[in-house]
Amino acid sequence: MKKTPLFLAVLSTMALASCADDEPVNPQSIDSDGISFRSGLASRATETTNSNLNSIYVTAFTGGDTYFANENFVKGTDTYFTSKNKYEWLELNEKIDFFAYSPSQDELGADITSTEGATAGLKLENFAVPEQIADQVDFITANASGTRKENEATGVELTFDHRLSQIEIQAKSENPKYTFKVTGVRIGRAEYIGTFDFTTNKWTLDDWHDTQVYTSSCDELTLTATPQSIMGPSGNAMLMPQTLTPWSPANDPDNVARDSYLSVLVQITRTSDGYRVYPFPEDTQKDASGNLRQYAWASIPLSGTWEQGKKYVYTLDFTSGAGNIDPDDPNPGQPVLNGDIKFKVTVDDWTDTGSTIPMNPTHGPTIG
Repeated sequence: MKKTPLFLAVLSTMALASCADDEPVNPQSIDSDGISFRSGLASRATETTNSNLNSIYVTAFTGGDTYFANENFVKGTDTYFTSKNKYEWLELNEKIDFFAYSPSQDELGADITSTEGATAGLKLENFAVPEQIADQVDFITANASGTRKENEATGVELTFDHRLSQIEIQAKSENPKYTFKVTGVRIGRAEYIGTFDFTTNKWTLDDWHDTQVYTSSCDELTLTATPQSIMGPSGNAMLMPQTLTPWSPANDPDNVARDSYLSVLVQITRTSDGYRVYPFPEDTQKDASGNLRQYAWASIPLSGTWEQGKKYVYTLDFTSGAGNIDPDDPNPGQPVLNGDIKFKVTVDDWTDTGSTIPMNPTHGPTIG
């Protein structure tokens, strides 16, 4: 039996402007003594691109049996990914099925498990999105099959897709009467545990449907008519794809149902004289230093569906309102300013998907 080197071409489906100068991804024949992969995708709360992907992990099956498992392939100076252990093509028409992913199991904080036989494949079991946005990763996968006859010269293309949803929160205001200063954001009550099936490319959320609140801080920003990201140095969130049930400030101010919302840590003052409107003047809560707090959370219910591989950009518009007091506040649910936070959302395949959300309270009069 003749064995010849096997290599795969790793491609990205992400059509991002930042990838415009990436190296070409057309597979080429190369001299090698083992499997190698063409450039691909990175991690943390930053999207993975062809240029920043330096390491992938691959499991291969042939006839339902494991050929190799969770093998690490690292990008070399020639842009190909190679492993320390070398693997070669088998018989001329013997198909090899490949399942690839990034980042590593350790970075994902969950196990990659495999099955053999007719259902040969991989699963990411009970993955939990980290509570800290800075610790979140961009999980990507690719599946492909090849034979020596068809792919010996050209390689096998691996096309990676993002498997989480990327979330960015922006804010703006065109209200001349009030000045809004923002220092943080919350993405409230999103489900965060699930299992991913590499064969179906689908998530199954855990049966308990537990939820998490994701908080990020930013340097103080004064809102203007131009939307500004308020995600801070942690970057955008990478969260579990899911359908959201919106919080009801009027019917469930304490959010006993643990439904979804967005919240902004904000200070509102009158532009004319600097008088502080929110936190309310009668507010006697203190910050961690024991001083009266100068910022408080203003929230808006969040609904819709997050799909994997899509980036959602929410623009919170404070022009005509400031939402409701956060459900974790001692006095939740009541309107912050009379009027609506306008809500705009865009969505696309790993490009900006925007929504502008009016920060209007869900009950109470509107701004006059």
